[in-house]
Amino acid sequence: MNFRQLEIYRALMVSGSASRAAELLRITQPAVSRAISDLEYRVGFSLFDRVKGRLVPTSEGQLFFREVNVSFAGLDRLRAQAGRIRDFGSGSLKIASLAALGSTLVPRAVRRFRLANPQIAITLQVMSSSQVRDHVANQQFDIGLAADEVDLSGVDHSVFQSARAVVVMPPDHPLVSREVITAQDLHNMAFIALAPEDRARARMTETFEAVDSRPHVVVETPASGTVCALALEGVGVGIVNPLAAEGFEQRGLVFRPYEPAVYFKSFILFRPDTQRARLVRDFTAALNDALRAGPARQDQRPAAG
Repeated sequence: MNFRQLEIYRALMVSGSASRAAELLRITQPAVSRAISDLEYRVGFSLFDRVKGRLVPTSEGQLFFREVNVSFAGLDRLRAQAGRIRDFGSGSLKIASLAALGSTLVPRAVRRFRLANPQIAITLQVMSSSQVRDHVANQQFDIGLAADEVDLSGVDHSVFQSARAVVVMPPDHPLVSREVITAQDLHNMAFIALAPEDRARARMTETFEAVDSRPHVVVETPASGTVCALALEGVGVGIVNPLAAEGFEQRGLVFRPYEPAVYFKSFILFRPDTQRARLVRDFTAALNDALRAGPARQDQRPAAG
């Protein structure tokens, strides 16, 4: 078999008919038919059943298509990398981040990094902390930011930051008049909670249980930014990572300190083979600079060095 046969076969599977495959590839329909016949001869089984003039994939053909698709996905990655090298020159950096930092602090760090490294192609993806860890451990990303509940085996890591939690609420909420919100104040209040696996939520729950406070959980969500959006809509109050809440105060959301103090903690994750790479060091420095330059109200501690 050859690449052209596989390309025609894939186009036929994706488009659903020989005529559309021929149109996509700008060849004739008989050329499509010949290529498929030759490919079937090479692989030794039928890829399609001919039913009333239509080509219907066989079960073997469907299994084969999965493998072909994987191969083409690899080619697509090569084409993308070639494009990045063409457009940016050598060098790229792949960053994965939890949602709390991926739409606020990390973009600021990217801006700082690019001022010194304008030729570097950057990939930034926002995902769950467990996915961040897996992608870095599997060497798909160079650097990751994840919450402290993740398994740290298989990655180099260091504490990145610790941000003191704040209570968020709509401007017409009865608790707005209070300067500080305590665990007792939240008893029976409509409460927007983080996901059960979130370690910061576990720390919040401990403060509730210590004073027999039982907030009424009306929504659970994994992202502090979503808690803010729901609170702004009047769904309830929430306790969030202030780093994820940037911009909501300007939209009318009210912030109050929470007592006793609860902290959101995050780690910076590295592939074992990349921590000392210059680009990774430069981006780590940009992250710390962006953290130090953050809003003054955030009680945060940047990583040393």
